[in-house]
Amino acid sequence: MNLEVAKLTADKYGKLTVDENYRTEVSHIFAAGDVIGFSSLASTSMKQGWMAACNAFNEDARCVAALFPYGIYTIPEISVVEKNEEELTRDGIPYEVGKAFYREIARGQIIGDSTGMLKLLFHRETRKLLGVPIMGEGATDLIHIGQAVMAHDGEVDYFVDTVFNYPTLAECYKTAAFDGINRLE
Repeated sequence: MNLEVAKLTADKYGKLTVDENYRTEVSHIFAAGDVIGFSSLASTSMKQGWMAACNAFNEDARCVAALFPYGIYTIPEISVVEKNEEELTRDGIPYEVGKAFYREIARGQIIGDSTGMLKLLFHRETRKLLGVPIMGEGATDLIHIGQAVMAHDGEVDYFVDTVFNYPTLAECYKTAAFDGINRLE
């Protein structure tokens, strides 16, 4: 990319550093996608590019980059949004974990996925949802439910109060919420 001519410096992994507006160290150069960090799906890179373009032209652009979901299309699928347990522990955030295994859910039994799992990570005191990792069939589809709740500063209790279609893997959210809340008492 001839970064030297642009007066840009990549880190030891060849990535460029950007601020929350996707602006590089050179104020008139913006960057997005795989060149700025962890390999992203095209949808994330496209949103970052849109944000960078809006910011470059001083257009209003709202988005919470921390809520971009990651998806890995392996067998089983893996998807995650927001914080993980290591980050929460490192940051001293009091959290609890609720788990649901696909084998506990009718849909998981129907599709024969006995290894899938969904976790809800939430604040022990406020019950605010902090992260959702999922491993199993359809993880990259299921992640958006947790992402939406986090985008609205939702609590784990939302899942207890919600009616999910039966039989669907989305029921994992309710099972995991009950599991986590029961650990509090």
